[in-house]
Amino acid sequence: KPVPIDFARHRPHLEDTGYLKGAGMLFGAIVVIALLVAGWIAFGPRLVARRRRRVAAQPFPSAWARILDERVPAAGRLPPALRRRLEQEMQVFLAEKDFHGCDGLAITEEMRVTIAAQACLMLLGRPGHHFPRLRQVLVYPAPFVVRRERRNAIGLVEEHDRVHSGESWSHGQVVLSWPDTLEGGRDPADGRNVVIHEFAHQLDQEKGHANGAPDIAGFHRHPRWSQVMAQEYGVLQERLRNAEPVLLDPYAATDPAEFFAVCSEAFFELPHHLAAWHPALFEELARLYRLDPRAWA
Repeated sequence: KPVPIDFARHRPHLEDTGYLKGAGMLFGAIVVIALLVAGWIAFGPRLVARRRRRVAAQPFPSAWARILDERVPAAGRLPPALRRRLEQEMQVFLAEKDFHGCDGLAITEEMRVTIAAQACLMLLGRPGHHFPRLRQVLVYPAPFVVRRERRNAIGLVEEHDRVHSGESWSHGQVVLSWPDTLEGGRDPADGRNVVIHEFAHQLDQEKGHANGAPDIAGFHRHPRWSQVMAQEYGVLQERLRNAEPVLLDPYAATDPAEFFAVCSEAFFELPHHLAAWHPALFEELARLYRLDPRAWA
């Protein structure tokens, strides 16, 4: 005769194995994380904005003002309201971005302020932008060598060393040569500024990759932007092929991302010339940056 089994007495006690306890802890952790994420989504941007307002409201240090006047003459050309906005953007930038010296270089306040000033010139028409993906600025004591792999005509991969004065990386870093940074800030009208060039790349890379069409232009602007940039890019390449005079550095003809970066240098440092040589291009950049630097020069 079959013997009845007391399942209640014989089944394993899950709580004794710790399974239920572990599952409960995991569920609780998931709930806590979900609540934290939801809380940050709801209140995080407000907290960040409030902190930035506090930072920007602080008096601009007099030592920083002296560095700004000495190392970045372009700041001295700004109207008083824009000069104050630049200082506020710099204060937030310097509070949020990390600076690291490379090859034994010790970071100084002069370096931080000089770099921040040139980068934040690009934000004067877009207060509140703050290069959101940027985390670190790496500074070298001289131009640095970058090794790249490139496939040749027969399919073999070759390594090439190139000397760079700056680079922008899509995962939140900008790399700069300090002597080239100083040189770029010293003359605000030579059309060459490595900080503006690399931070233009940083704007372009906010969508994850650089292609010469930064998302900050707005989706409603993209068709017009693409049309003008492609046309002007083609014109530059054609002029270089025909050995005709050009305003822009020939490096702009390398690819669309470099074209945008070089054009940004010219926009801030040679605005009158750029508007005369490339009026449609100047107009697109003015709409992107929401600025007209011709009023400062």
